[in-house]
Amino acid sequence: VQLVESGGGFVQTGGSLRLSCAASGRDFSKNGMGWFRQAPGKEREFVAGISWSGGSTWYTDSVKGRFTISRDNAKNTVYLQMNSLKPEDTAVYYCAATHRAYCSGYAIMYDYWGQGTQVTVSS
Repeated sequence: VQLVESGGGFVQTGGSLRLSCAASGRDFSKNGMGWFRQAPGKEREFVAGISWSGGSTWYTDSVKGRFTISRDNAKNTVYLQMNSLKPEDTAVYYCAATHRAYCSGYAIMYDYWGQGTQVTVSS
């Protein structure tokens, strides 16, 4: 089972990036998925999550209104559209999948993790 993130990079404040997480080796269409991030010297934090159907989504307060999580179950892929990026969004972003149908804000509830993709926002 693999989760592979892509789409990270370097962007200026106010810019946008779209992260993708492609899953292989297992069908995740019945599983909750999430995005986490970890900045240098900080703990990994929950960013956004989406239920198996895409009908329910959750966001940490600092990204509400700026980030949008979505999924395409036919492609076994989850996305994170990030707009109005700020320097404090700089981090390594990780995709994660849980065996449960709905996501959680707790990293311990996730069973599969990607390797991460770096997002750097300059001021």
